[in-house]
Amino acid sequence: MGIVKAWYRKSPWLYLLVPFAVLYRFLARRRRSRLEARRRPDPSWPPVVVIGNITVGGTGKTPLIIALARALSNLGLRPGIVSRGYGGHPTHTPCEVNALSSVEEMGDEAVMIRRSVECPMVVDPNRVRAIKALLELAPCDVILSDDGLQHYAMQRDLEVVVLDGERLFGNGMRLPAGPLREGRSRLREVDYVVVNGGERAHWQRVIAAIGGTPAPGAMTLRATQWVNINTGARVGLRDLPVAVAGSVHALAGIGNPRRFFDNVRALGYRPLCHPFPDHYDYAPQDLAFKPTDTVVMTHKDAVKCERFATQNYWYLDIELDLEDALSESLLKDIQALVAKRAAASSP
Repeated sequence: MGIVKAWYRKSPWLYLLVPFAVLYRFLARRRRSRLEARRRPDPSWPPVVVIGNITVGGTGKTPLIIALARALSNLGLRPGIVSRGYGGHPTHTPCEVNALSSVEEMGDEAVMIRRSVECPMVVDPNRVRAIKALLELAPCDVILSDDGLQHYAMQRDLEVVVLDGERLFGNGMRLPAGPLREGRSRLREVDYVVVNGGERAHWQRVIAAIGGTPAPGAMTLRATQWVNINTGARVGLRDLPVAVAGSVHALAGIGNPRRFFDNVRALGYRPLCHPFPDHYDYAPQDLAFKPTDTVVMTHKDAVKCERFATQNYWYLDIELDLEDALSESLLKDIQALVAKRAAASSP
């Protein structure tokens, strides 16, 4: 986590890593050219929508995937989802994710997504192979790729990039000197740029300076209630049971832990904050607090702590609010792609 903090604090010592960043940029370009040359679009596939980012770490892709899958289902379409299954160790790949899949096997984000939506899902680091397996598993009208923006062997019909509106591009340098997987100019190639939180005037100015980038739209993650990890009980945001003699411990193993901690404080609590690396694999000793203490976390963290959770463990349930104009445009474009593909495949 030290180097991640340095990226966003723009620590001067990172300039020592610039030669490695130049090498990374060169290798990434070669990799993209090689993978795109191998790409073999299959006209029988439904449209593929990639939701990804150009930085390392979480930006809010997972909530957007869940919201899109629900919205498309409500429109009468049949979405399917593919994911790398980061942090998981499946016995084989490709592998179907179901509501009973374990985090150890499928990874935290894949389990969280599948428990939140009723649609087929397959994990495999090879996205092309994942899509083929998904289409054998169930008929789909549209495929949502959880991440995969840099998986250039996979055909795609629509690209959506999600940015953290607070952190944006950090120091603006490539890995390992900075958080960028690809340069900011990559935003000129995508169809949509969605910004999660942050000061609107600031991120509009920063993104506009890139030039030729789709007009960014905003998304907001809104807290709705607390959910008990052990019992499933739900209480209001300000009704969290806290023992008189106990403390509130907030933990977060996500891309930007501070965002969660700020949300907890905004609800009127004074938590003792425990940041962990993104996708951290929790063990009981990491949460060795007093029995009277209340422990709160994100949903992503909760799926990894449920095996040893007590009745004092809660996660914050959230809903995604997407700007109306952005939501309407994105869903309209996806529907148009589905209709076009269906027309092309009809006799």
